[in-house]
Amino acid sequence: MYLIVGLGNPGSQYAKNRHNIGFMVADEIIRAPDFGPEKKQFDAITSEGKIDTAKGLDKVLVIKPQTFMNLSGNSVSKAMQFYKIKPEHVIVFHDELDLAQGRMRMKLGGGHAGHNGLRSIMGHIGPNFLRGRLGIGHPGVREMVHDWVLSDFGKGEQVWVNALTDACARALPMLFTGLPDAAERYTTEVMRLAPAPKPMRPDGTA
Repeated sequence: MYLIVGLGNPGSQYAKNRHNIGFMVADEIIRAPDFGPEKKQFDAITSEGKIDTAKGLDKVLVIKPQTFMNLSGNSVSKAMQFYKIKPEHVIVFHDELDLAQGRMRMKLGGGHAGHNGLRSIMGHIGPNFLRGRLGIGHPGVREMVHDWVLSDFGKGEQVWVNALTDACARALPMLFTGLPDAAERYTTEVMRLAPAPKPMRPDGTA
């Protein structure tokens, strides 16, 4: 079984935040007909399903931790322990300040770069899991980062946000090929399905 984790903060006040783009990807994934109804377990909202790959059907558990970002590792470790999932079978989708808006990169391992959700997960399971880095851009000033990630996507950003989250869900079979370059293939397919937009301000102006 594989574990797919969408990172975000629970509550309607955070639902459209840039920090919650991981939740948005998880929501797109579980809309597929091969996923069951949402449940509350492991301090998370979960849905179990299957991904149709060239090798056949792979079982997948998708979770959205409800512990707030800083404690995301609690939910991840509980789900992993229950299903005996290895770290290399964990895929985490999260917002990424160091990628331009609409860019995406899947990678294995690395540091947390100050992301508290990743920091928490690494504290529980180590660094060797897949990260789906979803570019939200940087406000340009370090002091503005906190407000930036906790602000909503603007109207002008919704088109690329919707396209990117949909592409991440549609391209998932690429990650389950077992090939050494699966993460690179997945990244390429996502960017083919949802090319990154030209840089825009949150109000939609160029």
